[in-house]
Amino acid sequence: MKIVEIVTEAKTAFARKGKGISRKYRCTSGSRKGRIVAKPSTCHAPKQIKKSVTMKRTKARLGSSMKVKRRRTMKSNPRSKTIQRLNKGGPRGR
Repeated sequence: MKIVEIVTEAKTAFARKGKGISRKYRCTSGSRKGRIVAKPSTCHAPKQIKKSVTMKRTKARLGSSMKVKRRRTMKSNPRSKTIQRLNKGGPRGR
């Protein structure tokens, strides 16, 4: 076990999980900085090269259509609206 795994910095955030909303963590350091992950220890875990290469290929092939679908979901899906509100914080967010 590394010291980084114990003293990892991650803020809580809400995200979709299945058909509901769950609390997850936003990495504030490590190779996954800015990403939302299920466990804070994931922030400093080694990267999985095969998965990253596959995702790069997929984005090169379908990137524009992925963007359009994502934008449509974030504008219309009620769950997405709720998550956006929760992640903003402040008295109205919570």
